[in-house]
Amino acid sequence: LFAERIKPTSIDGKAYDDVEANKVWREWEKSLFLPGKKVADGENFDEITQRASQALDYLLERNEGSILVVSHGFFLRTIVAKVLLKDRLDGEDLREIIKGTSMENTAISVLKYRNAFEEDFRWRLWTHNDHAHFAE
Repeated sequence: LFAERIKPTSIDGKAYDDVEANKVWREWEKSLFLPGKKVADGENFDEITQRASQALDYLLERNEGSILVVSHGFFLRTIVAKVLLKDRLDGEDLREIIKGTSMENTAISVLKYRNAFEEDFRWRLWTHNDHAHFAE
């Protein structure tokens, strides 16, 4: 569930300067923000946001008090977008969150879940892209 966005297999191993692969890559990247658009077997907006919801549901099913999840930047930012906007998340919102946030390697982000009567206030973004563990 926590894998990075899934690109079309037709561009696997292709160089960035491969004209056809670059064309597929650009179209696929658009599909990550356009509901209903599908490029070959690459994951699209509908699929990646559904997978983000499934990942959050999976975490809720766990009994542990704290869970460490290792993931990738785009997918983690998609999860954050789902936490912030829930089912109101649309393609343009996701594009702005992806463009306006950063995820560095080994960064720590913390999501907390709180059992609450109000459904909208359960998941919280506590910390995002923290690098304090690199302090000298």
